[in-house]
Amino acid sequence: MSDSISNNDPIDVSDPAIIAKYEPYLRMLARVQMRRALQAKVGASDIVQQTMMQAVQAIDQFRGSSDAEFRGWLRQILARCLSHLDRDMHRDKRDVRREQSIEQRLAKSSMRLEGILAGDVPTPSQNVALGENLLQIAAAIERLPETQRDAVRMHYLEGLKLSEVAASLDKSTGAVAGLLHRGMKSLREQLHA
Repeated sequence: MSDSISNNDPIDVSDPAIIAKYEPYLRMLARVQMRRALQAKVGASDIVQQTMMQAVQAIDQFRGSSDAEFRGWLRQILARCLSHLDRDMHRDKRDVRREQSIEQRLAKSSMRLEGILAGDVPTPSQNVALGENLLQIAAAIERLPETQRDAVRMHYLEGLKLSEVAASLDKSTGAVAGLLHRGMKSLREQLHA
């Protein structure tokens, strides 16, 4: 199986090792959606490992056939893991609305990730190429230096304004603009190589 997976390509889940290909994608989504307070206590990699273990154990329950359906199934597992972590850390009663909200935010972040390099008006061929390279985009973002990765994640995936990213990173808006410019340039270079 090649590293490039198209949204509509059939996916073979007979080998649970397929889940490992989605680790950078899940880690990026976990970083975007984990509350800042939780990130200090539990790393995104930990929650992704838990998600991947649950996916391996439940692989026979996956009823879809395409990559897009498989990513959606993995996002649901990640949403449950994040919701349970949030509940356990805050000892609140289970609130199904919270779990649904996390699932919706994960889907929204995933859509932003798919469009991150498309520009304002992507062509149909650009959309196809981005769908095929979604896992490579997530892996490329994970390879960025930490401050660039954080700036790209907050601005492009979380949708924060430049000033909000600057305040969160304790940097000037000019410094954040530079981080975003260098981060996006590096992403384009990685993906066009």
